[in-house]
Amino acid sequence: MTIPQLMPWIGGPVKFEAGLSPLVCPIDETVASQIIESDAKIVDAAVKHAHAAFLKHQDATTAKRVEWLLAAADVIDKIEGELVRSLIRFIGKPRRAATFEAKRVGTFMRACAAQVPHLMGEVLPLDVTPAGAGRFGFTTRVPYGVVAAVTPFNGPANLLIQKVAPALAVGNAVVVKPSPPGTEVALLMAQAVKTAGVPDGLFNVVPGGRETAKLLAAHPLVAVVTVTGSTAAGNELARAAGAKKFIGELGSNAANIVCADADLNDAATRIAGAAFEASGQQCISAQRVIVERPVFDRFLELFVAAAKKLKVGDPDDTAIDVGPMVSSAAADRVEAMVKDAVANGAKLVLEPERRGAILGPAIVANAPPQARLMREEAFGPVVVVQSVADVDAALELANSSEFGLQGACFTTNLETAFKVSRKLRVGSLWINDASRFRLDTYPFGGVGASGFGREGVRYAMEELSQWKFTGMRLNPQ
Repeated sequence: MTIPQLMPWIGGPVKFEAGLSPLVCPIDETVASQIIESDAKIVDAAVKHAHAAFLKHQDATTAKRVEWLLAAADVIDKIEGELVRSLIRFIGKPRRAATFEAKRVGTFMRACAAQVPHLMGEVLPLDVTPAGAGRFGFTTRVPYGVVAAVTPFNGPANLLIQKVAPALAVGNAVVVKPSPPGTEVALLMAQAVKTAGVPDGLFNVVPGGRETAKLLAAHPLVAVVTVTGSTAAGNELARAAGAKKFIGELGSNAANIVCADADLNDAATRIAGAAFEASGQQCISAQRVIVERPVFDRFLELFVAAAKKLKVGDPDDTAIDVGPMVSSAAADRVEAMVKDAVANGAKLVLEPERRGAILGPAIVANAPPQARLMREEAFGPVVVVQSVADVDAALELANSSEFGLQGACFTTNLETAFKVSRKLRVGSLWINDASRFRLDTYPFGGVGASGFGREGVRYAMEELSQWKFTGMRLNPQ
């Protein structure tokens, strides 16, 4: 059987001679394909092609860009089955979650098409100073040029389109460096965009790993780098990029606070889904659950019960909630973090089931500050549940992390909700929903080690365009 090779997309599939790396299916741990490791020559070709396309189409009207987005959304809808198959095969995403992700792509593109006509400039009253008399000024938003988009494995369709659609909407060209397991998804979407009639060169793909990403970020014709990944990866790419616009949606260790007045059953159910579905492999998956002491035991009982209700197994089964992690090595890493917590004095409340790359839900209680689960991003199906005296102590513990992407608080007290909103150091917060809940219509991004910049339909467009001012001296004589 011939193993398929995944090549760059530079206006179409292009054959290059370069090193190849195997992609292992997490379900059966067989080699499913090989990807080319795009070197400096390939990256340079892709960026120059993108830059030429940007210059060629920089006068495209907003109406034309809307037309491109809507046409691409329609074609991508038609390849939903192929996207789902790839999401299951290469990252082990359960079919139900994979289908949801595939459907989200076209919806997001249509939202961008609807929003971009409302991305407005301003007329400035220049005569607020004496020197401005007789002068008129206005601002517009203009594209940067070539956007480098570095995307992770865990949402290879959704997290790619979160960058590509807003970039195209405001007039940029894009070169995507997907995480290796997401390469086939990126290529399928590139083909769909071409089929839809979007001009060649506006959407390019360079497969590869860390070195490819650094080459892309550092290219002098790349004007913006936008990355979703770990904090370490973001720091490395920021150094490679140098002095250019950089947007980073980075690591997390999401805290979910449960107050004594909360609906405990609702909180347990929602946090269990947020922690363990998708095998906990999302940046906003619930990792720390901080519970007021009077209800700690009852919540823990309900939380364990909710975790046990989740179905673990073959991701191709529509009933499955928790499939394999992206690799056996990833499962090994998470198991090691659980063992570290127990060795440091935490109690193992729910022991994870392990079969190959499949790791079932794990729950530990009252881990000490030095435990890795308290300090690092687990990116796996594991939660540490902590008991605290009150909301102030919960906030102090939640804010002890260097991360601050998205958090949650369950309470029926409006004053508590506003207090947590003011004092929890995160980029976004949900009250009475768990930390993994996300909509595309609000600004999404982190503080601290979780990065900077915001995604979301309107907010990503603002990040991927820049203000331009034009001033006029009237009636020059």
